[in-house]
Amino acid sequence: MRLPRDLHPVAWWCWAVGLAVGASCTTNPFLLCLLLAVTTITVFTCRGDQPWARSFRLYLWLGLVVLVVRVLFRVLVGGNDAGHVLLSLPEIPLPDWAAGINLLGPFSREELLAAVYEGLRLATLLIAVGAGNALANPKRLMKSLPPALYEIGTAMVVAISVIPQLADSARRVRAAQQLRGGEPGRGRRMRSVRRLLVPILEDAFERSLSLAAGMDARGYGRSGTATAGQRRGTGAVMILGLIGICVGVYAFLDSTAPRVLAWPMLALGTAAAFAGFVLAGRRVQRSRYRPQRWRSAEVLVALSGGVVGAGLWLVQRADPMVAHPGVLAVPELSPGAVVAVLVGIAPVFVAPPPLTAQNRAPVLPEPVDEPARVVV
Repeated sequence: MRLPRDLHPVAWWCWAVGLAVGASCTTNPFLLCLLLAVTTITVFTCRGDQPWARSFRLYLWLGLVVLVVRVLFRVLVGGNDAGHVLLSLPEIPLPDWAAGINLLGPFSREELLAAVYEGLRLATLLIAVGAGNALANPKRLMKSLPPALYEIGTAMVVAISVIPQLADSARRVRAAQQLRGGEPGRGRRMRSVRRLLVPILEDAFERSLSLAAGMDARGYGRSGTATAGQRRGTGAVMILGLIGICVGVYAFLDSTAPRVLAWPMLALGTAAAFAGFVLAGRRVQRSRYRPQRWRSAEVLVALSGGVVGAGLWLVQRADPMVAHPGVLAVPELSPGAVVAVLVGIAPVFVAPPPLTAQNRAPVLPEPVDEPARVVV
């Protein structure tokens, strides 16, 4: 029997990033739809009842909007590729300085499929990030970051919690208006949106100010006891480390660059950045109450996401026709690609049940009927 508890937020983000990496390695619509199914099933099975857990539906709608916008943009700025023409739209002439860009014109079936494949990949990547946002506790995530990154982590946590806060504000404002008898009819849906928008933004803004005031009262943003010279030295080491990492990654991806700039610069940049993190972390002193520990469930969840990303990357390298089938033939699947995607559903079986309001409440023992006593 697995006891209900919140999984470590870093484990959920490792799983979500692995799925996002896998989505970026393929344009096969069958694999992308399978990734979407794995992500959706995992979220609806493993999420709790916290406010940020309700934001996943917004990411689903956002993914659908991205897909539609990608197709419409391809219709507007089409390439006029040869193929089976679906729409014969009038082409708008452009000046000579805009050569290579076409507005409207004939729209082919191959262009539609290419737009759907690219839009589906972008939507899957976005929904994978939304899954991590819906499953991971942002407050616990901020406590899990290294001391040197507490300022960046604070900004990151506030940024990723915007959509969950908007979703919770929308739910509360709508419930309040329904209690006042303000449930709109079918003909007044558009007018109700304007009536909901201002209270939702006001509520989210007030909660953001309350969060900022609470963080300021707890010492976030303080400079610590380090001197100006120590802060400049730490910043210089971190900047040099990041520059070395950028140069090493560029040389690693560009085969024409000198090899001395690849692994050596990447190793030196990583070492300098790590030294900067250590120096910056020494001037930040904070206490931890109930430190979060990694258990076997966290390891298995993080590994499942890593297997999905690494597996689809290997499929892209070993079998590019499966990863990127093109638009001229029916996409194919391979057993390795399907197995790599299905590994992502492992959290449904290994993750503990989420904490909800029902299983947080203490279970009181049932009253036992005692036999009646006869007093003589």
